[in-house]
Amino acid sequence: MFTGIVEELGTLTAVDPSGDGVRLTVRAPRAVTDAGHGDSIAVSGVCLTVVDQGPDWFTADVMQQTLEMSTLAGAAPGRTVNIERATPAHGRLGGHIVQGHIDGTGTVVDVRPGERWQVVRVAVPAHLAPLIVDKGSIAIDGVSLTVSAVSEPDADQPWLEVSLIPETLTATTLGEASVGDAVNLETDILARHVQRLLAFPALTEGGSR
Repeated sequence: MFTGIVEELGTLTAVDPSGDGVRLTVRAPRAVTDAGHGDSIAVSGVCLTVVDQGPDWFTADVMQQTLEMSTLAGAAPGRTVNIERATPAHGRLGGHIVQGHIDGTGTVVDVRPGERWQVVRVAVPAHLAPLIVDKGSIAIDGVSLTVSAVSEPDADQPWLEVSLIPETLTATTLGEASVGDAVNLETDILARHVQRLLAFPALTEGGSR
């Protein structure tokens, strides 16, 4: 479990084929200070499991399904990624509950700089749009953010906007976001549960099968 508060910027140093997936090597000095084999680390919002590590790096396997759902597909050495270790049970929930289970990807379609912040608009897949609400939580590339605007329900291309403060711009990869970039999206887990419950008429109508 994560909170979407990025701890450091890491760098992919190797991407090696591994079966139908890949094995990533990530330079992340802070994350490996207390990491061990089998620990979870979020890489740009994707929960990965440590399989090997060194003084300032770790490796993790990424299966094909994850590649298909996230921006890790086509990842190459040199890419900067957001890094967050799993949240300890006694830790603070500084952002919101983030599982590291990507729902899909969106595309940056507009970036509007302001005096003290930057507004980023992201086009989102139609099936995710109902799960995103104004002033709700969203994880973009593993960063916990508050949605500042959303498209109308009947929009041909659904979108969301987030307003990035200076700290987010400097501490995460979103500070370098530009039009056309693909980003990982994880919607709020509570919204996903509600959507699933509503898919069962017997539950919403008070009856039983």
